[in-house]
Amino acid sequence: MAALAVVAVLAVQAEGTASPPAARTKPTASPSKPGVSREQHRTPQLPPNGSGEGRRVVYSLGQDRIWLVAGSGDRNLVTFTAWPGSADPRVGEHKVTGRRDATTGSDGVPVVRVVYFDNPGGAATAFSAARDGSSPAPAPGRKTGAIRLRSKDSQSLWSFVEVGTSVVVVR
Repeated sequence: MAALAVVAVLAVQAEGTASPPAARTKPTASPSKPGVSREQHRTPQLPPNGSGEGRRVVYSLGQDRIWLVAGSGDRNLVTFTAWPGSADPRVGEHKVTGRRDATTGSDGVPVVRVVYFDNPGGAATAFSAARDGSSPAPAPGRKTGAIRLRSKDSQSLWSFVEVGTSVVVVR
């Protein structure tokens, strides 16, 4: 019985250190099927070290990944990938400054569930989903801080944040 318990612990530890194939790849310009991302709701990897504590959104520039962290211990969280815009937000802690049900993005794409959190050099940075579920490449020659999410992922983010929620951007 003790040997079985050790095997179970080792399996859980191995699962926590190995990234599933979907977590190791960056999203493509258009998902094969908009909606729930394959990696959302799996046992997610923990957010990067140094990404703060408590209830927060963590956005990794290097991984193009977002974590919704419910509180201490980083145990209750959801993670999913995103498509970055052409202008990265500044590394550090920000606060959600506004939310908008729907608008037209700076690239001309109709978007929904817009969550604003930074404004580096005049380009508003926000998480959003394209109304039609697509994730187009950033418009050539335009500086846009739009971080696009799959529709289902944007619904999770929208439900999680309110004005004042911390957004921690890491490399």
